[in-house]
Amino acid sequence: MQPNKEIKALLHLIDDPDDEVFDTVAEKLLHYGREIIPNLEQLWEVTIDQNVQERIEHLIHRVHFQDLQEEFYEWGHSKQPELLRGAILVAKYQFPDLNVPAILTQFDQIRRNIWLELNNYLTPLEQVNVFNSILYNYYKLQGHELTERDPKYFFINQVLESKQGNAYSLGVLYLALCELLDIPIFAVDVPRQFVFAYIDTLHHFYNTDEGVQQIQFFVDPMNGMVYTQKDVDTYLRKINAHNKEEYFVPQLSKRIIFKMLEELNLCFKYKREEQKAEEIQQLMNILITDSDTDFDI
Repeated sequence: MQPNKEIKALLHLIDDPDDEVFDTVAEKLLHYGREIIPNLEQLWEVTIDQNVQERIEHLIHRVHFQDLQEEFYEWGHSKQPELLRGAILVAKYQFPDLNVPAILTQFDQIRRNIWLELNNYLTPLEQVNVFNSILYNYYKLQGHELTERDPKYFFINQVLESKQGNAYSLGVLYLALCELLDIPIFAVDVPRQFVFAYIDTLHHFYNTDEGVQQIQFFVDPMNGMVYTQKDVDTYLRKINAHNKEEYFVPQLSKRIIFKMLEELNLCFKYKREEQKAEEIQQLMNILITDSDTDFDI
């Protein structure tokens, strides 16, 4: 049987009232991957039955999610996963047809605007003040607390469009820009916070035997506010946090995206969207492998 004939036969069976028949049909259609989506969309347009339309929509979502799982696997298992790419994959969960080139163009425009204002004579604090002025004053980025539990604040495309985000979406944008602009700012694992540290010693921070890192100050990606080491130490004492050294180790991209997904998972649970929460959990699981000795959740 030719593939196109098989597809036609399978599509004809989508409205079969027997769930077992539909499940078999769905599995076979999923094997075709993204190439089956135009056929499903065309069928949806000529279908009157709402229940059958919902079946088709569910199938399209499963195809997209199947692809996204593969992309997450490839990203998570690459040598140096790019943070911005990870954030784009998170957004693709909600927006599978995301215009990635448009996002990259917007991102590069922001990078260029910051780069034009920087020079080698600026102190670390002056660098960050210039950086923050462009992001929060010129582009008017605004942060929303994670406790608002609104999924839209997690997706990088919506952040760029609406200029509204939360600590993770704004933070990923901030960190990705710093990386390209050679500004040594990294996310650190301060409990219950997502904050950054300006580290002026660019040694291999993955090796703790190479000495204590020189942290100049800390930055809150929600609004660009700068904190001193004393401010952070006071906070740690307030919450009775120990293991201080662990809190100041820069986090890898994979861990940052994992924590972003973790918060998104909680968001969907809060809204009682259990299927979405379960799918986000599946994406989180992809990022955890036995070989990840440096990825301690």
